[in-house]
Amino acid sequence: MIQSAYIHIPFCHQICHYCDFNKFFIQGQPVEAYLDSLEKEMELVLKQYPVNQPLKTIYVGGGTPTSLNPNQLKRLLEIIQIHLPHSQDYEYTFEANPEDLVESKLSLLKDFGVNRLSIGVQTFDDVVLKEIGRTHRKEEVLSGIRTAQEVGFENMSIDLMYSLPKQTLESVKDSVDTALELQIPHLSLYSLIVEPKTVFYNQMKKGKLSLPSQDLEADMYDYIIETLFENNYNQYEISNFAKKGFESRHNLTYWDNESYYGFGAGAHSYLGGTRRGNFGPLKKYMSKIEEGDFPVLEETPLSRKEQMEEELFLGLRKTKGVSLSRFEQRYGENLLSVYKESINELTEKELVMIENDFIFLSKKGRFLGNEVFQAFLQD
Repeated sequence: MIQSAYIHIPFCHQICHYCDFNKFFIQGQPVEAYLDSLEKEMELVLKQYPVNQPLKTIYVGGGTPTSLNPNQLKRLLEIIQIHLPHSQDYEYTFEANPEDLVESKLSLLKDFGVNRLSIGVQTFDDVVLKEIGRTHRKEEVLSGIRTAQEVGFENMSIDLMYSLPKQTLESVKDSVDTALELQIPHLSLYSLIVEPKTVFYNQMKKGKLSLPSQDLEADMYDYIIETLFENNYNQYEISNFAKKGFESRHNLTYWDNESYYGFGAGAHSYLGGTRRGNFGPLKKYMSKIEEGDFPVLEETPLSRKEQMEEELFLGLRKTKGVSLSRFEQRYGENLLSVYKESINELTEKELVMIENDFIFLSKKGRFLGNEVFQAFLQD
């Protein structure tokens, strides 16, 4: 049963030093032709996998979807409205950059039923913002969020990063405090991972990237967990914290290992037990669609064993972990028996715990999540 859709808009006004997502500087790009291709892809995919019931979540990410001009943005919203019917109780998220939080665009989103914003802030420290290649500054973020609240957006999330160049523990504390003052109900906090093909990766290879130590990074994460807990945010996933009722229902689709559509250049989908990844380059993506083909670069049908592994390494990202009864219902096998050796080893290391119907990461395990996930992939 498919209840969610992701739409990728790969255009940005600037390319950040840490970003390895499929994205292009928007100037001179064929945005209108891309939107035409996006609609054709939806038509192709929905013929094969029809929307049998209204969707519960729609998520438009990028890139920066709000980098589109008002006419392009309206066209995108119309395409989604035509092809992706949603339920009455739905979550419809748009990613946005602070500089795009202007009344005209926000009102347009609101008019088309968008009810959640995910805002790429990264830090409220102007020195660090400059260091990571962001063009917005703290005051612009505060102004944009006020405008969004005035337009009527209550369900908002902001992304913050830690372990960034020139970032101190005090800087992280200040960013978390500012987010709390703004009363944003959902916060995503990610540590920097230096990915290939990024500005930071090239700087690192040249020995020109100075980052906080591992100990300092652990102190930052520890501070984030403790402070948000004290302020009644539930850490429902390794990097995500929410006030009650404001958890990202779309991202829970991924962590619950459910099926979802993925439309756009570089987008991924999980349909009929098969994971697919689209071509990233615009010309390749668009030319495949013009030929009447699916713009798929890679296609991986998952074996039952692989599906069980994914159930674990995705589900264990959630604080509540993986339900033993749900696993048995889905796969007809007892989780504790199938992964007995790995679970015993991880329990001895105090990285996972088992209580009632769930296996989940301990606090220590949250710091060493990759080690835990790897243990299940080795079986």
